[in-house]
Amino acid sequence: MIREYKKIDTSKILYIINDASLKYKDIIPKDCWHEPYMSERELTNELNKGVRMYGYLDKKQLIGVIGIQKVKEVILIRHAYTLTSHQGKGVGSTLLEYLLNKNKNFRLLVGTWKNAKWAIRFYKKFGFILHSEDETNLLLKKYWEIPSKQIKNSVVLERY
Repeated sequence: MIREYKKIDTSKILYIINDASLKYKDIIPKDCWHEPYMSERELTNELNKGVRMYGYLDKKQLIGVIGIQKVKEVILIRHAYTLTSHQGKGVGSTLLEYLLNKNKNFRLLVGTWKNAKWAIRFYKKFGFILHSEDETNLLLKKYWEIPSKQIKNSVVLERY
């Protein structure tokens, strides 16, 4: 079952994000990695900026999350993570399909680490197109609030 999660669910959402993000530990620059990967304060700030989080509940346990954020004329896909123990079982696909169906009339963008090849393959499987480095830099600066070091190590994919 998929439903929207709120600020009251912060600890559950953080558990998913920080468990799943360990997969990124050795593929992103050391100075971009920190533990926990996302703090409660960071998540609260994201929610205050309009990020809406959706979660996949299985047998009364939250096992995957995905967020969206409307910025200007686009929808950003934010913070898509599945518990390590449930990865590769269709949870992420189900969450993404849910958001794609809810946002059919919008331009959708997703950013990820350029060395996260599995994430890039995942989004391409759903029809997302990988932008060039120049276009990625422009899009990241226009729609995201991230440090320049992260911009240099990220890619943007888009689905029209």
